[in-house]
Amino acid sequence: MFGGISVWQLLILLVVVILIFGTKKLRTLGGDLGGAVKGFKKAMNTEEEKETEKETGKIEDQKQDAQFSESKKEEDKNKS
Repeated sequence: MFGGISVWQLLILLVVVILIFGTKKLRTLGGDLGGAVKGFKKAMNTEEEKETEKETGKIEDQKQDAQFSESKKEEDKNKS
């Protein structure tokens, strides 16, 4: 299944881990691990949102610059 590890071997490993740590300790460990993963995902999403906002802002600035230069060219034509 997983590189030569059978289901029975995984079950035996699970039983040994439960005997060593206990179910309460494993439950809190699982909750802490889940919270850490959620925090990491949230941080990654906020970083992506910041990058998207920066890119959107750059595009809007480029559009405004293009509009300004076009209006400037039209003014120069009208003066001539």
